[in-house]
Amino acid sequence: MDAPAFALTETHRQFRDTLRRFAEDRVAPNAAKADREATYPQKSYDACVELELPSLGIPVEYGGAGADMVTQAIMAEELARVCASTSVTLLISKLGMLPVLNWGSEELKRTYVPRVASGECQASYCLSEADAGSDVAAMRTRAVRDGGDYLLSGTKYWVTNAGISDTYTVFAVTDPDAGRRGISCFIVEADWGVEVAPHEDKMGLRGSPTAAVSFDEVRVPASNLIGEEGMGFTIAMHTLDRSRPTIGAQAVGIAQGAIDYAAGYMQERTAFGKPIADLQGLRFMLAEMAMRNEAARTLVYRACSLVDNGDPEDELTMMGAMAKCFASDTAMAVSTDAVQLLGGYGFTKDFPVERFMRDAKITQIYEGTNQIQRVVIAKKLLG
Repeated sequence: MDAPAFALTETHRQFRDTLRRFAEDRVAPNAAKADREATYPQKSYDACVELELPSLGIPVEYGGAGADMVTQAIMAEELARVCASTSVTLLISKLGMLPVLNWGSEELKRTYVPRVASGECQASYCLSEADAGSDVAAMRTRAVRDGGDYLLSGTKYWVTNAGISDTYTVFAVTDPDAGRRGISCFIVEADWGVEVAPHEDKMGLRGSPTAAVSFDEVRVPASNLIGEEGMGFTIAMHTLDRSRPTIGAQAVGIAQGAIDYAAGYMQERTAFGKPIADLQGLRFMLAEMAMRNEAARTLVYRACSLVDNGDPEDELTMMGAMAKCFASDTAMAVSTDAVQLLGGYGFTKDFPVERFMRDAKITQIYEGTNQIQRVVIAKKLLG
């Protein structure tokens, strides 16, 4: 891959500057409260709608801005730099719509995608189950054909935006004897009988609601089948290949927020009669943090450029896994070091670096744990 294929353009840089000012002015003030009270940052989401951010990654013909993946990564990064919960709120609706955009009928696209692009509706992605997280083929949720409908039954776990979303993209077994080839994908509206359990009390990303979502013979029109029966596993993997780079971008943003705060603190805090920024050991820590995050950022942009350029699926699968894995490991290491640089203050909730550290952890887990990413990478390397 040539460097120009994933270098930032002047338009990208201008977008970053604009979004950074927006995030600091309109999103950052709500972040600590959303984390402390575990409440959805509605003011932040509303501000994002004002700036038309939900439309960013949606094609123009469906009411979107048609932005490239690198631009979407910049959005995820800059929002996560101040509030990871707000960042994932924007990402999850796009994730819920990706199967519709890439595999759905024109009717489904026209019905659901413009409402998500406008911010009127939000979407969730329902793949994981209690015994079928990374092992997607082990899912038990069933969809049984009943005339012109399907009856959907089962429970999905760890659903982001549960209770907030208006639509749920659900993967279910339509042919129990066909293994992964028996999985299908549906779009389900919230008011068709979707039951949402109490929200999980999480360590991090506390402003983003997560809960189990259940279906008890929920009637779904056959027209809401995405693609064809049996295509669900392919749709799920195809979707994750294209969403993992933006999770990497979220991780880069969390790490950058930690770096920026730690650097500012080091210049203000004094010890032994001078700012701790003058202490070589601490300077080296900060330099290492910045180097690792810049490497992660470049890897994320490269993976995003593969999506934009339509590069071979195998390369995208591996690069997406690399970007997500390396960036999230970096975010965990960098945010932990930021806590260390602040000393005792870093261990208190009066300073945001402990929130960055707690938020960073989930990026190593969701959309495939980093152990699974390493399996994917090794499989592509070894054949």
